[in-house]
Amino acid sequence: MEEEQKEESVRHFLDLVKKSRRGKLKIYIGMSAGVGKTYRMLQESHALLRNGVDICIGYVETHKRVETEALVEGLPVIPRRKIFYRGKEIEEMDLKGIMNRHPEIVIVDELAHTNAEGSKNTKRWQDVFDLLEAGISVISAVNIQHLESINEEIEQITGIAVTERIPDKILEIADEIVNIDLTADELVTRLKEGKIYDKSKIERALGNFFQSDKILQLRELALKEVVHQVERKIQTEIPKSIKLRPERFLACISSNAETAGVVIRKTARLASYYRSPWMVLYVQSDSESMERIKLDKQRHLINHFKLATELGAEVIKIKSNAITRTIIDIATEKEVTTICIGKPHLNIFQVILRTAVFNGLLKNLAMKDIDLVILS
Repeated sequence: MEEEQKEESVRHFLDLVKKSRRGKLKIYIGMSAGVGKTYRMLQESHALLRNGVDICIGYVETHKRVETEALVEGLPVIPRRKIFYRGKEIEEMDLKGIMNRHPEIVIVDELAHTNAEGSKNTKRWQDVFDLLEAGISVISAVNIQHLESINEEIEQITGIAVTERIPDKILEIADEIVNIDLTADELVTRLKEGKIYDKSKIERALGNFFQSDKILQLRELALKEVVHQVERKIQTEIPKSIKLRPERFLACISSNAETAGVVIRKTARLASYYRSPWMVLYVQSDSESMERIKLDKQRHLINHFKLATELGAEVIKIKSNAITRTIIDIATEKEVTTICIGKPHLNIFQVILRTAVFNGLLKNLAMKDIDLVILS
């Protein structure tokens, strides 16, 4: 059954390649090193080669893993470009060589890699963009910790600042994203068997990155990301004749500097997942008039409006003491599906709780099929 699924995945990607002159992008994503992303890419390469597809290895990093290195044999390889950097000879992917060879599909590992100084592009993901524009399809791989939008969350989980990152738009343009999943126990077992790192590094890895709680959190992030990407594809590719409820998000903020930025960023991420329009609403009551709030709060508010605009939101500012009524009216007018607010210490939430119409707000939202999300 597993082999049949792999063959079906190969055929599906092959169909995508044939549909467009622009290259197609397939990304294998995983929670960490050692889950088997490169291994699966090479397996797929052999399957494509058997189907008569012109496929080459542009860059593969085997990390001297015996099983992975064995799969490189028999596949066409475009030689790496050798350059001298800081007195040492290093090897980089030969972008020009791939362009000249122009295979139908190319394998490009280590998507978040930073190219050596003097390369055409700073980052490998930029090389992938060039290949796609040239009509070459790409199969690549990356770990979840390299995703830009969750960089801070990754650092909190692992205690490591990840410097090599890819923008979220890479996943957004991908035609296929495949999560390579293992349980924490399976991953640790692979590490102990020497299938991930050299034996001299195993104990250190077990004491740092490869701890069950960290692995589980990274696994959850990887699974969530793939689910969101699938949901996005459903939104964009499902036949237009089938009418779906288009998502529209409304972030409600106050002058509270601590939480307004969190609400804006998290709503931006939700909107990104669904490729949906979103708005930021600031209702200025008499208690929040410019004469009554401090200058530092005014500056934070202006900065938050700027942040929302930069992240693609429509900013709406309204003067009103009827905060809940204003939220409902704007949500109705803008056909909002989800309202996002901060956790209870937000001024706007406190105002809502103090009013007798809070239940009325919930009833209105339920009647209009509008979701209310409280962001921590």
